[in-house]
Amino acid sequence: MGEPHIRDFSRPDDEFRGDGIWSRRITLGVNTTALNIHEPGWRWSTHARAIGGELWCPTHHAGYALAGSLHVVLADGTEFDVAPRSLFDIPPGHDAWVTSAVPYETIDWIGARSWLADQSSSTGILATILFSDVVESSLEVRQRGNRQWSDVNAALFENCREIVIAYGGEVVKSTGDGLLAVFNGPSRALRCGTDMAAAAPHLGVSVRIGIHTGEVERVDGDVHGLAVHEAARIMAAAAPGEILVSETTRMLTASVAFDDRGEHELKGIGVRRLFAMRSRPGSDPNGA
Repeated sequence: MGEPHIRDFSRPDDEFRGDGIWSRRITLGVNTTALNIHEPGWRWSTHARAIGGELWCPTHHAGYALAGSLHVVLADGTEFDVAPRSLFDIPPGHDAWVTSAVPYETIDWIGARSWLADQSSSTGILATILFSDVVESSLEVRQRGNRQWSDVNAALFENCREIVIAYGGEVVKSTGDGLLAVFNGPSRALRCGTDMAAAAPHLGVSVRIGIHTGEVERVDGDVHGLAVHEAARIMAAAAPGEILVSETTRMLTASVAFDDRGEHELKGIGVRRLFAMRSRPGSDPNGA
């Protein structure tokens, strides 16, 4: 088959999240294009220090402004503003900052390949991502009341957090009625998920779990990247008490039996074949 003729930013080739900036890049044919989002208050000379930037941005930018506004100062003293729905051509050697109360969003076609290239490729790590949440948590709140539900939810989170730690994982954050955790291998994540799913009924609730293995970016204690979104979508497709995994994770865990759940359309991701864990892997938390 030939190269695709149409692509979008829901499945980028490269993604970077930093202090006040989010960038996704895709290549179609010989052309690389970036979707860049700068938060209100972002400024090159202030925030670029966190990503190893220089005083003046060395990249030539050309593209189209979708929303928000940017004030640009060139090294020779020239100043101008980039407004929404305008084309821009900003030469290398400039400072710039967002002047709008909403994010400054652009599509860049010059500078897209070099802009943040080193940062977006160097901070990625391979990890197995686990998402969990309580099935029908809103119904649980209505039936139990806010105070009782808060106690149950807190107890479940602490129980699950201890299980994650026991299997060598890291709890990245609470998601309200669940958690996001990362592991250095899929077997540990599967063992952890099995114990979490078994522990929940003791508190009168059921959880669903999604697991995927892919590259993530660590930024300010959080993890980002398409793999994180994919793991969340996999969890959303799981049935109560089920541990659903991606095909990538299944292929990396040959010792575990899975049931093929067929292809699923994952919002913003595309069609993926998913698998439900049938047999429990070895239960030793110190295992690989």
